Amino acid sequence: MSSSSAWSIWGERGRKVALRTAKAVSRSFSQAPCPSQTAQEVAGKVRTLEGVAHQAGRQAGEALAAGARHGKGGGGGKGGGGGGGERFFRNPWFTTMAAAGGLAAAAYNLDPESVVRYMDNRRPAKRPEHEIFDERGYPKNPVPLREEQVRRLREEEEFDLLIVGGGATGTGMAVDAATRGLKTAMVEANDFASGTSSRSTKLAHGGVRYLEKAVKNFDYSQLHLVFEALSERKRLLNNAPHLSRSLPIMTPCYHWWEVPYYWAGMKAYDTLAGSQGLTWSRYMTPSEAQRQFPTLRTENVHEGTLKGSIVYYDGQFNDARLCLLLACTAAEEGAAVANYTEVVDLLKDEETGKIRGARVRDKMTNRTFEVRAKQVVNACGPFSDSVRKMSDPKARSLVAPSSGVHITLPDYYSVEGFGMIVPKTRDGRVVFLLPWEGHTIAGTTDSESEITFSPRPSEKDIKFILEAIEDYLCVKVRREDVSSAWSGIRPLISNPHSENTSELVRDHLIMTDKNGLVTICGGKWTTYRLMAEQGVDQAVKTGNLKPPEKCQTNELRVVGGDGYHIALHTEVAQDYTVPHRPGAIDTRVAKHLTSAYGDRAKVVTRIAEDKKLGQRLARGHPQIEAEVAYAARYEYCTGVEDFLTRRTRLAFLDVRAAEQALPRVVEIMAKELKWGWFKKRKELHQGKELLKTFANGTT
Repeated sequence: MSSSSAWSIWGERGRKVALRTAKAVSRSFSQAPCPSQTAQEVAGKVRTLEGVAHQAGRQAGEALAAGARHGKGGGGGKGGGGGGGERFFRNPWFTTMAAAGGLAAAAYNLDPESVVRYMDNRRPAKRPEHEIFDERGYPKNPVPLREEQVRRLREEEEFDLLIVGGGATGTGMAVDAATRGLKTAMVEANDFASGTSSRSTKLAHGGVRYLEKAVKNFDYSQLHLVFEALSERKRLLNNAPHLSRSLPIMTPCYHWWEVPYYWAGMKAYDTLAGSQGLTWSRYMTPSEAQRQFPTLRTENVHEGTLKGSIVYYDGQFNDARLCLLLACTAAEEGAAVANYTEVVDLLKDEETGKIRGARVRDKMTNRTFEVRAKQVVNACGPFSDSVRKMSDPKARSLVAPSSGVHITLPDYYSVEGFGMIVPKTRDGRVVFLLPWEGHTIAGTTDSESEITFSPRPSEKDIKFILEAIEDYLCVKVRREDVSSAWSGIRPLISNPHSENTSELVRDHLIMTDKNGLVTICGGKWTTYRLMAEQGVDQAVKTGNLKPPEKCQTNELRVVGGDGYHIALHTEVAQDYTVPHRPGAIDTRVAKHLTSAYGDRAKVVTRIAEDKKLGQRLARGHPQIEAEVAYAARYEYCTGVEDFLTRRTRLAFLDVRAAEQALPRVVEIMAKELKWGWFKKRKELHQGKELLKTFANGTT
């Protein structure tokens, strides 16, 4: 293929720009673009370009691909088939980038069509609707039922990989391993995300505090942690678009020196993020800050008069639902995953002592059976040490537990789509005030804790958070406004040189013991994908496994993300909202459904229509009855606790609303799961007891 015909897929103007560049370079290098190259060759060359040119190289590659794609209709002039290319190259910036792309392509002997294919393959795959849903609007290939998954765990001769723990790390590893082609099993003693993974601040962030400590202490490990997290933050938002969003966060300044100090810090934060950044931070004048955040104090009793605010951007996401949908994604990819399946012991080879599986108990039936695997990974978060000691009773404890408490307040404490960070509490800590699910969450604390399945917030912690935000808000902060409170345990890694948990690095640790058990602990939600990738890499190495594929999760969307777009709630509202029709879905409900379920929101509304389950579960909240049925059918929901805390977030948002919804949730779930009278009564009682753990924050 000649240079001219190779670039003829672009519009006339873009073609000429690229041609001039390509010809000049071709003469210098005595080579012309090649008609066909293997994917490995193209990938290698484009990655080399990216490494050399960094962000400019990426933009050049994107421009090269976009120019080729837009002009693909033909190679003609301005009015013909090359019109797409003409529109694309009207912008001089992209024309320059196209020229750079042409320069790079000619120098590296790249065919434009090969680059287009390479760039397309790097983006998250979007399956068309007809591949996901049947003609009735229900999933074509729903995840296997829990009973089927347990049967497979029990009957499969041997898995490649058994993952113990169904939190952020465990479910992330299950997705990673399954998409590599490994025969994967994952078991969780309770429900997916039942521990720390559902009790976070809901932020996908690089860690502003860690950056400050890194600079002050010249600590490279903290700096590396921030850089790593900023890269993963963008991937999390891209791979779960319906569950996440970019959130501007305000840092109020009450001293003049704070303005340049925080401004410089946030610019460093932006710079570290590089091309993975969200939006650049900026200074906001006092009057602008007040307009944006009306409840912000102009005068702080302890600090002084408001001098302005620095606004930076981080990600916000629904932690429990992301964990659940990772488990569902792993199941769709062929993994055998089961909640309420507890490891009671590890299986060892009698001759070598190597770990070869686990003895597990199905809590639903109380049956015990063996799951054999070539390699076992311990991803149990705060409970990792208990599994490590099954392998080696003399193992030294690694986990230094730290409790973090959050409270939920009414929406008027914050601004929709805008958060605030209290940069300095009276004892030097920071507290976030963030809009979430139509409410406001505030937190967190950081103090030593015992390892327990049901941590509860103390009155002291609740009071600390209220006092911290009171210093920065002009409204009266009332104890009775707390609608829910919860505590989670961070699985920090113990450091013999530090007595304060707030000083520990939130990095993760991967280790292998003498019996071949791989343990991964520490870390945080933002870096779950990277932790999972590194954990599977270690498991593959230790177990001498042979996965058919390399890691596939960089741009793999979770269940519900394939067909999601920002206006999906409008489609749902238009399709299913008809006045006075039973099961009608109003706009607020449609927004809630699409942000929780993505493209599967249409399945929920189909159930609402078919089963007349369109009524709200609690006054003032958008959760509807059909969600109960959907959770029981498609999301491994086994009881009211699963639904009220993790399938929806009612218990975290408003305890009284959850109490109001409880009886109806029991009724619908009883029909779906064929409960008898005794089971219904038991679930009702357990639901009431559960809500008491969140009611510590209410009066």
